[in-house]
Amino acid sequence: MDNFIAHILVVDDDEGIRSLVKKYLNENNYLVTTAENGEEASKKVKIIKFDLIILDIMMPGISGLEFIEQNKKKLETPIILLTAKGEANNRVEGLEMGADDYLPKPFEPKELILRIKNIVDKTKSISQKNVIEFKNIKIDLNKQLIHRDNAEFKINNTEKTILKKMINNPGKTFSREDIGSLIDLDKERSIDVIVTRLRKKIEIDPKNPKFLQTIRGAGYVLWIE
Repeated sequence: MDNFIAHILVVDDDEGIRSLVKKYLNENNYLVTTAENGEEASKKVKIIKFDLIILDIMMPGISGLEFIEQNKKKLETPIILLTAKGEANNRVEGLEMGADDYLPKPFEPKELILRIKNIVDKTKSISQKNVIEFKNIKIDLNKQLIHRDNAEFKINNTEKTILKKMINNPGKTFSREDIGSLIDLDKERSIDVIVTRLRKKIEIDPKNPKFLQTIRGAGYVLWIE
């Protein structure tokens, strides 16, 4: 793996597209694994940690959207959708479900490489930020500490899991269901309590939060930029 930029899973029921994309990515120093449908892809993501997934939307059996629905909450792997002409609604649905980008077919291989590079570079940059600083706050995920001004607060594993997901997705709204799935908790009141506890560690005025905010009717969002 040391000789490759990233390990990419290409999921498409069209053998020609799989072969073409794999050949081009290999030539550009990416390691590629392929899957011909959603079922096969689901099995592979359980045993291999990929850096990125290129996913066709329309496939027999488990479609691309169904794959995202079944696996995205368990994965932190970025996803680029491959969409055919006339799949605008599915494309939007896929992005809403958590896909990171899309590319309509037919596509230029150079454009695919650029989109892959942008996402991989961004992901690697985020993953290296185990210590995040914004305004007067410093979050150290390794030490599980939050520093605010001259105060220091310990965060537990549950709080760390939530913060890590939010920090990796700044500006993204997470519903209570999203947060519950991260920490294996389905009681909305308990999730609200956890968020309130985090606010007391992050915010100067927890009742009027500037960073960990509530989006009415939608959920919570972390603003760190």
